[in-house]
Amino acid sequence: MTQLLPTDDDRPVLVLGPNPTPNGGMHLGHIAGPYLAGDIYARYQRARGRNVIFTTETDDSQTYVVASAAREGITSEELCKRSTAQIQEALQAIGISYDGFGPFDSTYKATVLQYFSALHAAGVFRLKTVRLPYLERTGEFMVEGLIEGDCPVCLSSSRGGLCETCCHPNNFDQLINPHSTIDPNDKLTYREATIMVLPLEEYRERLAAYHESLAEHRRPHVRQMIAELLSHPLQDIPITFPLNWGVQAPFPEVPGQVLNAWLELIPAGMFTTSYAASKLGRDTVPGELWRKAENLRIVHFLGFDNAYYFCLPHIAMLMAHGDKYSLPESIINNEFYELESSKFSTSKRHVLTPQELLKEVPRDVARLYLALTAPEYQRSTFSRAGLDKMAEDRLIGPWNQLAGTLAKAIANAGDDSAKLPVSPAARGRVVAMLERFNLCYEMPTFNLNRSADTVLVQIDRLRRVAAALDGTALDEQPEAWGDLFCEVKALLALASPILIDLTEAAREAGVFDGTPDAGLLVAGAFDITEVTPFAPPLLTAEPTGGDLAGGG
Repeated sequence: MTQLLPTDDDRPVLVLGPNPTPNGGMHLGHIAGPYLAGDIYARYQRARGRNVIFTTETDDSQTYVVASAAREGITSEELCKRSTAQIQEALQAIGISYDGFGPFDSTYKATVLQYFSALHAAGVFRLKTVRLPYLERTGEFMVEGLIEGDCPVCLSSSRGGLCETCCHPNNFDQLINPHSTIDPNDKLTYREATIMVLPLEEYRERLAAYHESLAEHRRPHVRQMIAELLSHPLQDIPITFPLNWGVQAPFPEVPGQVLNAWLELIPAGMFTTSYAASKLGRDTVPGELWRKAENLRIVHFLGFDNAYYFCLPHIAMLMAHGDKYSLPESIINNEFYELESSKFSTSKRHVLTPQELLKEVPRDVARLYLALTAPEYQRSTFSRAGLDKMAEDRLIGPWNQLAGTLAKAIANAGDDSAKLPVSPAARGRVVAMLERFNLCYEMPTFNLNRSADTVLVQIDRLRRVAAALDGTALDEQPEAWGDLFCEVKALLALASPILIDLTEAAREAGVFDGTPDAGLLVAGAFDITEVTPFAPPLLTAEPTGGDLAGGG
């Protein structure tokens, strides 16, 4: 019997989305990269029958929250609460199927403190006196999202700590001509402070070996960034800052300081993994599922602007815990997504949210277009005219022609619902479809653009097959019709990570005979010799609306 899908890697999968900063809602630029990618990858893994946890939560400790709240004239707590609700609403509307969106609560903070305290007790951190930007008027140190200047590496505009353009750090006093992001007219000076740091250079050899072993799981831009940074001495990483916002550092050497929010994100992932697992029926201690004995395949989706921390400091800190935790295997980055060829800008009102788009177009159309145009290797752009043309010419029109031909053939057959034979040649074509989609959906060759395009290519191919059969009865060419029904059924299953509403409609119509999501693409699912005819659901051009649930 033909094995239709490779059994390759059936380890449990942990899918981590980036932690959104709760200093505003979400626009399509956020969704089109890591969140949609993480969702499609998680849905595919579930369809393969694998145990999956897909999780994220907000990054409340970031100084970007403080700066944004100050500009709005509200408290940081108020901004976090409002923004978290907006973020969750956007993710649910577009159908991001996370298993648990972790709360920023006492258990979160306890997990973070335990993670850092273990490293402090092991002597991993060092005290260091550094020069930091300082605002004399308020008596505050100004770091990270509180300041902006020019990157010392690529000279582009950059916030403190990390440049979004080249992804190089600019720690302490390295930012050129810094100014406050709250009030650019405020004059900054410098003042010394003694903080905790991580001597990243001590992990050079291990970091280089780790990334070399997983080079095929890194996209070119991230590989370049890692090579650039490893070609020079690695900078010390600030573990604490003398700030008033964030998780209080439990270290007696630096009283009153807070943890660097960027470095909370791995223990945050440990917390949200445990939180999501509890939603799926498994209660665990935070961090337990990250232990090597669990043998998780950890896949991290993120924007390029976050890649430095997740590729170097975070990995070094995991290594510093000894042989305790698994390391992320695939770190998949994306570039910036633009709106009509201009950068998304909230301040300039040049934004489009998922909720706004879904008031105009169906969710499946939005998801497929975002996947088709996602900025995987370079900047790309959202175009409303491009979306409409794709929907009419490549998705809704061709699919409804295909579905209409099958429905008409069934109607003409009357009450005869006898199964139709499926030829070895059709089973071979299904194997080719499954293998092609597996390349698009699986690591290390995962690619949103190709997966979306492959859906469209297969729709058009099967539409042409159906057009050639149109006008013949099922009993006139039973094998040809059986082959077509089999291949359309396989396509519906293979498109299910993207076209989530069409899949649900097909399920309600009985196309999958009660097969659960976790069984749609298990090995042998389409190694069949006969198929029951079905009328595929149509794709609508009507808007979905902006208040749909996640569809997980």
